[in-house]
Amino acid sequence: MSRAAVPGLPSRYPIGEQLPALYAEDDLAQRLTAGLDTVLAPVFATLDNLAGYFDPRLAPADFLSWLASWVGGVDDPRRPLELRREAVARAVELHRLRGTRRGLVEALRLVLGVSADVSGDGGAVWSATPGGATPPPAAESVLVRVWPGRTAEVDPDRVHALVRTLCPVHTVCRVEVLPGPPAGVEESDHRA
Repeated sequence: MSRAAVPGLPSRYPIGEQLPALYAEDDLAQRLTAGLDTVLAPVFATLDNLAGYFDPRLAPADFLSWLASWVGGVDDPRRPLELRREAVARAVELHRLRGTRRGLVEALRLVLGVSADVSGDGGAVWSATPGGATPPPAAESVLVRVWPGRTAEVDPDRVHALVRTLCPVHTVCRVEVLPGPPAGVEESDHRA
């Protein structure tokens, strides 16, 4: 959808009506201003509703990707509109959780509609004592197990791409795609 021209959209502020009396009866002036009204009506309509454009729950669907880019969110036009709106609305909250287990699980759920379980911490080690012995190395990798959640299937390429984006740079994240929840993991444990 283009907001550049909306056929038949009336202007709330017709220019012809605001001209001095000298031009009120001038056919050329009225036709010229009517053409300008046609061009400016969508601009006025957008400005009158500007607050709605910045609310992901109200913004036009074609505006969501641009809005997501403002907050560093991910918008996937292949997903249902309501889930896309939720992902954009919660993008800032997810930034606070970035690099954490919960943040990764929530991002996978919101952006791709899959359920996930994260094990291992891939943490860094250090010594609090200068010149002291280095502690034993932490686990080298994080295991991210995903299975269908809101969606009927899991796209492994998209999961890998999102996990690569969200895992801390010092960790190695392995991904396993499962047909359903692993034994001992409750589905309700992975929902907000």
